[in-house]
Amino acid sequence: MHVDLPEKMYYSIGEVAEAFQVNTSLIRFWEKEFDMIKPKKNAKGNRKFTPEDVRNLSFIYHLVKERGFTLEGAKIHLKEQKDAAMTNFHIVQKLEGIKSELLKIKNQL
Repeated sequence: MHVDLPEKMYYSIGEVAEAFQVNTSLIRFWEKEFDMIKPKKNAKGNRKFTPEDVRNLSFIYHLVKERGFTLEGAKIHLKEQKDAAMTNFHIVQKLEGIKSELLKIKNQL
């Protein structure tokens, strides 16, 4: 899934949930379940997600929603193969972005 967010230092939970097309409650739930998601909170307690948090959420979304992992399965996968899996995931995301751009160029010709 390609997440379409503008480049910013921080994103609200609403922006993140809308980008992933899920409810904010799911984002909060994943925050509790996965240690790799640690949004900053302001004085009011509002969550502010960094681009790194969004990348981590994207990977969790990929494991759970696209590949069909259970939450426990995703946790085990992250624990055992986090670095390799994250690297492969980011490479695939970049390649999909390149493919998308090339298809746009092809359609314009």
